[in-house]
Amino acid sequence: TGLVPDAYFSGPKVKWILDNVPGARKRAEAGELAFGTIDSWLIANLTGSRNHLTEPSNASRTLLFNVRTLDWDEELLERLQIPPSMMPDVVPSNADFGTTDKDIVGFEAPVLANLGDQQAALFGQACFQQGMAKCTYGTGSFLLANIGGDFKLAEGLLTTIAWQLKGEKPVYAFEGATFIAGAAVQWLRDGLGIIESSDETEAMVSSLESNEGVYFVPALVGLGSPWWDSDVRGTIVGLTRGTNRNHFVRAALESMTYQVKDVARTMKDNGIDLSQLRVDGGATRNAFLLQFQSDVLEVRVQRASQLESTAWGVAALAGIEAGLIANLESLAGSWKCDLELVPRSNRTLDYAGWLKALAGSFAAAGKELPVQCQSLSGVI
Repeated sequence: TGLVPDAYFSGPKVKWILDNVPGARKRAEAGELAFGTIDSWLIANLTGSRNHLTEPSNASRTLLFNVRTLDWDEELLERLQIPPSMMPDVVPSNADFGTTDKDIVGFEAPVLANLGDQQAALFGQACFQQGMAKCTYGTGSFLLANIGGDFKLAEGLLTTIAWQLKGEKPVYAFEGATFIAGAAVQWLRDGLGIIESSDETEAMVSSLESNEGVYFVPALVGLGSPWWDSDVRGTIVGLTRGTNRNHFVRAALESMTYQVKDVARTMKDNGIDLSQLRVDGGATRNAFLLQFQSDVLEVRVQRASQLESTAWGVAALAGIEAGLIANLESLAGSWKCDLELVPRSNRTLDYAGWLKALAGSFAAAGKELPVQCQSLSGVI
């Protein structure tokens, strides 16, 4: 599947429903229940059709799809006791998914493209060449790198199908997903009342010359890539009498960049060495965040002029299919950034401090020090 065994994905949830909801398994075995990700539900409802369809980038997120054979994996379905009849048909990402039903949406229009969330952002960022990467900063952060047409596995990362166009091999991507990015700022606002709005954060952190040793490990729901540990919990370290709310905000913003660095290091260990990073998502409006990210990664960071890269990506694929955009090359040539940042400060010691804080979070959970932390023990 290219994924790690985790309840984050669909397969275990489907099994739980079948095992625990009265009558669910009986109805599934009778062909009265269907399973799909949100795209298949939307397509069926928008088109008023009984066609049950999805495409590879969405199917690859279920923990039930064989990303090499491009079909539902019979062994996994059998092990999880999920009837194959529940599964949608998998068609290319730019297939004909039907026509919207006028009685439902008020007009008729062809549905020409379908992509998963982060895969659509990779497409929208025009990362069509092997090694190109983008990071979306939302509730979590999602770093995806195009690895071409050959399937590869990398410990700590997910291997996902980015897209598969009609008559072509699938394009694969490495993905590193962190669970808490912008959600850390939301927690400071809603949980602690430290800020009233995320708009305040840039000015608050700019008032500090450094983090003054304050680090926040935002393992509020465990840790995602590259650690995949649901037992580790959040910690804030380095507090003194001089610590104020600005330090908490800065630690939260810095934690986003350090987590992306953890993923980027893992990608580098597996042959993908980032030379630049295209970014999008609501948090990228924060210039401090982007400059710090550039410093930590030691690469050029480019913010797309279209921050909603997910919506743009699937719209662009539909545009190509409809003949409104000539081809991938034309789309790549039209990509623009509205802010470009280059490294200005050496953040090696800052990152070493993060790894030390991260190791402390693992120790507090009774876990061994991660290898990635051990590798910088000399710096720490």
